[in-house]
Amino acid sequence: MNIGKALVFAVIFIALLFLKATVYTLDETEQSIILQFGKPVGEPIKDAGLHFKLPYPIQEVLKFEKRFLEWDGDAKQIPTSEKTYIWVDTFARWRIADPLKFYQRVTNEMAAQSRLDDIINSAMRAFVSENPLIEMVRNSNRELMSSIEQQGGPTSIVKIKKVEFGREKISQLILIRAQESMAEFGIELLDVRIKRVNYSQQVRLKVYERMISERHRIAEKFRSEGQGQKAEVDGKRQKELQRITSEGYRQAQEIKGRADAEAITIYAAAYGRDPEFYSFLQTLESYEATLKGNTTLILDTKSEFLKYLKDIR
Repeated sequence: MNIGKALVFAVIFIALLFLKATVYTLDETEQSIILQFGKPVGEPIKDAGLHFKLPYPIQEVLKFEKRFLEWDGDAKQIPTSEKTYIWVDTFARWRIADPLKFYQRVTNEMAAQSRLDDIINSAMRAFVSENPLIEMVRNSNRELMSSIEQQGGPTSIVKIKKVEFGREKISQLILIRAQESMAEFGIELLDVRIKRVNYSQQVRLKVYERMISERHRIAEKFRSEGQGQKAEVDGKRQKELQRITSEGYRQAQEIKGRADAEAITIYAAAYGRDPEFYSFLQTLESYEATLKGNTTLILDTKSEFLKYLKDIR
């Protein structure tokens, strides 16, 4: 009886081992091919679920990614059609469309990445070198407003060269050309994008110099406008100052005239009352105005200027 149970357990164990060696599963993110003695047989298996094969080492399963995969290339320095060197950085999305062909031509994802490097970079280099720089940085012929407008200055439109393709269209052309070469490797190239475009160091310095020159030009424009407004304000100030000064001088002269007239009236009235006393006061005022400090006068003793001094006893 014990021997019988042992045989049953042995049969069950062997059956489980055989089942494990012949059954495998695929989830929704996987696809596979069957290798028989190291060579692929049959069609690729892309359906998720339970599948069967012959036990190892007769047959073995190779699984491949079914989802979209990422390719991120290194930035490359490429001359445009104008011989302007720029750094172009691209990325792409791809997937394994035919696992059997993929295994036969590139074997694994690492080799596929290397193949993508060669094909995408070659297509990118061809299109970048055939087109001017403006095609790599713009997507449309939309008019650009000058930055002077942002500073409160007048609106001005920057005139630039017309775009024939644009960055988006060139990215699509690179994708189409690369797709033609990738199909034979069992790879479907889904998208290619230009991630970044940058100037080389030498060109970047020239661009910075041009930007600085433009800033100086804008600053000089604002400075000249400010000087013009300053001159206008100064002119108005001088005109207003002259008006106020002339008006003040006119009023002062009027007041002085009225005062002189009143003084003359008073003098005339005083002279009419006592001419001799009036003459005496006038002579004293002339003494006060003339004889100041170290003033020296040489006069004849008969001078009318001294008549009141001579009469003093």
